[in-house]
Amino acid sequence: MLGGAIREAHLSVTLDTKTVGDADTLIRVLSEMMNEMGRVVPADQGSILDATLDRDLGFDSLARMELVHRAEQEFKVTLADDVISRAETPAELLRAIGSATGTPATGFVPAGAPPVPPEAGGIAPKSADTLGAVLAWHADVHPDRVHIHLLTDTDAATEITYGALWTHARAVAAGLLGMGLHPGEPIILMLPTSLDYFRSFFGALLAGGVPVPVYPPGRAQLLEEHVQRHGAIIANVRAPIMVTVPEAVPFARLLMTQASSLRRVVTPAELEGTESPSYFPAPTPGDTAFIQYTSGSTGDPKGVALNHANLLSNIRAMGTRLEATSEDVFVSWLPLYHDMGLIGAWLGSLTYGMPLVLMAPLAFLARPERWLWAISNFKGTLSGGPNFAFEACLSRIGETVVEGCDLSTWRVAFCGAEPISVPTLEGFMDRFATNGFARRAMMPVYGLAENSVGLTFPPVGREPVFDRIDRQRLLKTGEAEIPTGDAEAALELPSCGYPLDGHQVRIVEDGGRELPDRRQGRIQFRGPSSSNGYLHNADATKNLFDGAWLNTGDLGYSVDGEIYITGRTKDVIIRSGRNIHPAEIEAGLGKLDGIRVGAVAVFGIPDPATGTERLMVMAETRQRSAAAREDLVHSISGRTNDIAGIPPDRVLLVPPRSVPKTSSGKIRRNAARQLYEAGRLGAGPASLRWQKFRIGLSTVAISVRRGIQRLGHWTFAGYAGAAFLL
Repeated sequence: MLGGAIREAHLSVTLDTKTVGDADTLIRVLSEMMNEMGRVVPADQGSILDATLDRDLGFDSLARMELVHRAEQEFKVTLADDVISRAETPAELLRAIGSATGTPATGFVPAGAPPVPPEAGGIAPKSADTLGAVLAWHADVHPDRVHIHLLTDTDAATEITYGALWTHARAVAAGLLGMGLHPGEPIILMLPTSLDYFRSFFGALLAGGVPVPVYPPGRAQLLEEHVQRHGAIIANVRAPIMVTVPEAVPFARLLMTQASSLRRVVTPAELEGTESPSYFPAPTPGDTAFIQYTSGSTGDPKGVALNHANLLSNIRAMGTRLEATSEDVFVSWLPLYHDMGLIGAWLGSLTYGMPLVLMAPLAFLARPERWLWAISNFKGTLSGGPNFAFEACLSRIGETVVEGCDLSTWRVAFCGAEPISVPTLEGFMDRFATNGFARRAMMPVYGLAENSVGLTFPPVGREPVFDRIDRQRLLKTGEAEIPTGDAEAALELPSCGYPLDGHQVRIVEDGGRELPDRRQGRIQFRGPSSSNGYLHNADATKNLFDGAWLNTGDLGYSVDGEIYITGRTKDVIIRSGRNIHPAEIEAGLGKLDGIRVGAVAVFGIPDPATGTERLMVMAETRQRSAAAREDLVHSISGRTNDIAGIPPDRVLLVPPRSVPKTSSGKIRRNAARQLYEAGRLGAGPASLRWQKFRIGLSTVAISVRRGIQRLGHWTFAGYAGAAFLL
């Protein structure tokens, strides 16, 4: 584009409701942010309108959050939550601004939501030994008690009672049975946070099926990635039925071409209306309750099969440690296809009979203050999330936005699921102390899907304990000792507490010998919550077990029984006899000007010439000039040397959206290594048309392969029949 004149012509064609002045205002906001982020602003600023926010301008999800927030303040409007993910270009954002009305939302104040009286609830007894039995008990004892306060996009709360959930679930179960569902068959649930999700999950259970939650498809530009990942999950789990929303049915039909087991795609509404059978299947505690797929941050996703006994033992052990009662109120925005949101928040609240206040993940991402206001307005006592959630509250919430927000009822704020930053926790505790947040509420925790969700928790009501150790000594010798020299070289880590009751954790060296305190090693565990392995994956299951113990894949050390996490076994890079942990380097490099936060992958490449590994750094940047990129490589090398004690062997600067991530935003280091080895760095996602073409090709290939297989079967059958007749 050639600037103002062409920009005005562009606006008259595609942005009829916008003035050139509106476009210039948005371009100014974008340019200011790009300058702050160290991005190069195009000389012809009119071209910004048609540039993609992520690939061309370098705006990741957090930067999009900030951009939408500034746009709302600048234009005095309130934008829909999904604008963060839906707007691909500034032009699309400008159209959303033109259709928006109202003033910016400064707080989250739902309609009246008084706390439920303590005497109105109760904890499901241990005799309720399956998830279906737990729901049935609540529906029988207090059917009118509110189970879930579901917060909508309009900040209103929809109430779901135990009785209503039970009735809807039975209707869905009848529909599934009418489709010929057999006991133990998996059912894919690709649903957003909604009543449909809850009734479909329990409907699958009551019908004797096994729910398999997966996340709904996101932006169209990532269509191929979604088809490949979801197709691999369906093929692995061998599910015959998928339940999804009407909008996702076309996407689901694409998946049917990738997975031969999938024969039906239905919506929850289509399942209701079938005549209820005289009886429903009755699972036992040892039957599989559902299958959750690991994030795939270090490899392909694996299905963790958990039975009812696993889940309920973990939920009850966590509840005992947290001193949970039906008087508690759980507030969550966590996605329901991940263990922390599904088991910890929802099924934990269900078992203990406490109200669950739930919002969609995008509602939190759009305005993090909604999380805090929900805790304040509903008098939440239990809530938490990954480290980035607490960091988002620190960086995105203004002082006036939470004025009057009361966090004094928040008695447990758990932080887990990703590396925990001590500065983030300290900053959150200090910042929101004026809102009544108590330091004793902060609780760093540790868990993994292979143990249902939780494994180690600190005592409730204790301020977090932080350990300062010598960074270089840990790298060289594996000893986690208190530093005696330069304080700047110290590494600060949070204690994740003690194993839950009935569970055991140990730290072992590679040979299997248990290590003493303050010696880094592999973390292993065992207990009643542990999975029996990965679905249809014998090799991964074999690697998971070490005799009676299970490998977490994480590294850490213990001090007086408390566990400290230092890194992941698979991600550790061995360079000249030194163990290097990528997460620490990635966090440090993300602070450099010109590098996209959360878009750095550090991995090792075997070097046969030296018998060790080469340290590789892949970092996303928008810098294009040779001089700027050279300076950036120099900065990365220096910062890596400061953190790890050695410089990287190679720095790979790639465009935005090149570093592979999981659905939850974790860096997939193994996938980054594979991209490098395949020579496909910086390729980025293909166009939507090209993705559809490649999906079509793969569909044809699959059909041809199946045809050849069928032909082979018929040929062999003919041969066998002829041989028999002869």
